Amino acid sequence: MVRQISEPIYSRFWNYLKRFPRTLAEGSQNPPHSSGLAAAALISAGIGCFTMMVIHHLSDTSKAREKMIWELGKWIPGSDNPSKLWGNIGSYTGKETMLLLGWLISWAILSMLWHNKQIKSRTIFFWMSVLIIAATAMSWHPLFPYLPLS
Repeated sequence: MVRQISEPIYSRFWNYLKRFPRTLAEGSQNPPHSSGLAAAALISAGIGCFTMMVIHHLSDTSKAREKMIWELGKWIPGSDNPSKLWGNIGSYTGKETMLLLGWLISWAILSMLWHNKQIKSRTIFFWMSVLIIAATAMSWHPLFPYLPLS
């Protein structure tokens, strides 16, 4: 009588993972004909992030501008909360509002412009990366003492 040795659980899991991409490779029955809408969605996310960081630095250079930006975000709960327990978010709500507007407006415009166009994946990745890296670099405060805005 031959005794069967079962595989360890990690081997069974690994074998399952190796089969997983095969289901992705089958793809959709109706694949999209253009990549324009996907490009618009991805690049507009980068535009939204970049917009928020530009607005953040503009609000830091002027109290009047910061107050105006804060007014844009008053619709967000907690923007101006008198409770000391919960505190308030402050002008960050206006910056988030500008991120939302930058993202949605750029998404709508790019979607209309690129609806039936084929955008290279290299172009999509480049612009999305550049915008998000620029936004991240702008949030890195040690960089900005050397690049004063005012």
